[in-house]
Amino acid sequence: MKKLFLFSFFLAITSPIFSQQNLSADILWKFGRVSDPKISPDGKTAIYGVRTSDMAANKSTNIIYKLSLKGGTPESITDKEDNANSATWRPDGKKIGYLSSKSGDMELWEMNPDGTDKKQLTNIKDGIDLFEYAPDMMHILYAKAVRVDPTIQQKYPNLKLDKVKGQTFDELNIRHWDTWNDGTYEHIFYAVYKDGKVDKDEFDILQNKPFDSPLKPNGGAEQIVWTADGSSIVYTCKKMRGTDYMVSTNSDLYLYNVSNGKQEDLTESNPGYDQNPAFSPDGKYMAYVSMQHDGYEADKNRLMLLDLTTKKVTDVSANFDQITDATAWSTDGKTLYFISETQGTNQVYAYHPDNSKIEQITKGVQDYNEITIGSDGNKTIIIGSQTTMTRPAELFTIDPLRKTDEQLTFTNKSLLEGVKTSRFEKRMIKSTDGKEILTWVIYPPDFDASKKYPTLLYCQGGPQSAVSQFFSTRWNFALMAAHGYIIVAPNRRGLPGFGQAWNDEIVGDYGGQCMRDYNSAIDAVAKEPFVNKDKLGAVGASFGGYSIYWLAGHNEDHKFKVFIAHDGMFDITSWYGSTEEMWFANHDQNGPYWKNPENYKKFSPHEFVQNWNTPILIISNEKDYRVPFTQGLEAFTAAQIMHIPSKLLYFPDENHWVLKPQNSMLWHTVFYEWLDKYLK
Repeated sequence: MKKLFLFSFFLAITSPIFSQQNLSADILWKFGRVSDPKISPDGKTAIYGVRTSDMAANKSTNIIYKLSLKGGTPESITDKEDNANSATWRPDGKKIGYLSSKSGDMELWEMNPDGTDKKQLTNIKDGIDLFEYAPDMMHILYAKAVRVDPTIQQKYPNLKLDKVKGQTFDELNIRHWDTWNDGTYEHIFYAVYKDGKVDKDEFDILQNKPFDSPLKPNGGAEQIVWTADGSSIVYTCKKMRGTDYMVSTNSDLYLYNVSNGKQEDLTESNPGYDQNPAFSPDGKYMAYVSMQHDGYEADKNRLMLLDLTTKKVTDVSANFDQITDATAWSTDGKTLYFISETQGTNQVYAYHPDNSKIEQITKGVQDYNEITIGSDGNKTIIIGSQTTMTRPAELFTIDPLRKTDEQLTFTNKSLLEGVKTSRFEKRMIKSTDGKEILTWVIYPPDFDASKKYPTLLYCQGGPQSAVSQFFSTRWNFALMAAHGYIIVAPNRRGLPGFGQAWNDEIVGDYGGQCMRDYNSAIDAVAKEPFVNKDKLGAVGASFGGYSIYWLAGHNEDHKFKVFIAHDGMFDITSWYGSTEEMWFANHDQNGPYWKNPENYKKFSPHEFVQNWNTPILIISNEKDYRVPFTQGLEAFTAAQIMHIPSKLLYFPDENHWVLKPQNSMLWHTVFYEWLDKYLK
């Protein structure tokens, strides 16, 4: 008997029904994006950021808001000209520090909690990228780019090369994510902080070495932290360079003593990722997340506890078959909170050191994406940023004792009240091997079961990235549904949240069971009378784009009538030679193509391009070095030579994603034009 779990999520609607409209890309970009909550030291007030987009200017700006936790209306304490972000309370609660580009480069500023008396504290060439107060307020740390390797002009000082932009390389790590290696590295600095001023004398923790901290491309302030007493800094670093750097994930946590400059590798024995340190308030423990195996970026992210007195390390998640992330201690040090993916959602959990127990705190159908912890002196206060498939991020307060949550901000309430809401359901669908796949099915607004709807199979990227309750400005299920499509989004093999074995099963098997999972999901839903089986399409990005190319070559009985592939791998042999994170390619393909040619031939979509028979839209971006633009160009060329209806959408100024507002509008326009042409 088929299991069916129905969740109808209708947001509170106060406007008359005739005033509502379907969600559109234009409305999507009007939503304020809420993030980065911080609780004041006295537990009475929260600050957070809201990022909004200016479509005409093609840019986004961030404004900091303040909100009393006893109730009231949010109050903006910065404006668009400040373009402030990364706001945090000074440890004494008397000031708020933040980064602002008001003076040109991104610099550190301070203001009173009511937004008055804004003052610039740093004036550093090319600006800074993050900052953090020491708990004793004696120092401030910050990150900035530092030139370590010589420029081409410095390499050839006797030549007149002042206009040359070329570079030479004699080892890998020539580019990462969307940036070529220009000889600069991200370094952590600290300086004396006194009477609201930052001393101009600064100290480079990495001592001009060719290493990055935080780790590129996506590491941030979560990777660097002061010890509880402010005497030392613990930072995340992978002290390798060149080719060694590109084949390894072995980052460590280093303790740097501010008073004498001595350093200690706290996690030297572990060969995989060690990241995101967090100290208990009494300074006795350091929590962090760690992956056991070198070269596997989707390994189980374990929650580790280091006793700083005995140096004993404990994997407190050893019997917890889920990944852990976003750790934060309670102010009394009795509980360590973290976020973990489970069953297509992201939930808040608590670890209790006194009894070594892990318990789930939140259980709704939602994603918690970040949390912050505080206390009013009597109880623990948790604020988390929460999304669902039908609602952008808002802040919620979480009661860890009652295990309940309550919405705190309503940034997008007025916009949402004018938008018709889709509903979604969770289905457990059996795959070809008898295992069940948690599959989200999203329905159009005003869904009528007596009608037949065109239906899309959504293929997730990652490849190890869960199909959860995310709300995106691009792959937005509610927006797809608003265009009149039913969406089938399976958590196929190779996704977290269902145990590490399920997550690992995709390795070396890209075109195997995970593709059978996709077909099982769409075939099961297509049996419903309200699905038009003659109007099925498939869409996806990254590994999802690879999946589209694979399905295009295995489209038996012409099941799918249209495809859209964004930034997907087409020829995994040529991809191996042009991507920029070699540990990722080596692990998932079981080695390079000259050592494992059978796997590359067996699972490369270009080997099956002769079977293509379906219209396909291909999207590729020039600054995408993870899946280089040439992969999409190769696929488009093949489709055109075979006279298959095809279109290439190319962005010269985007990376693996599409981040600029106007580019996003074009993306959505072409996306739905292509779908509608073949499915409506």
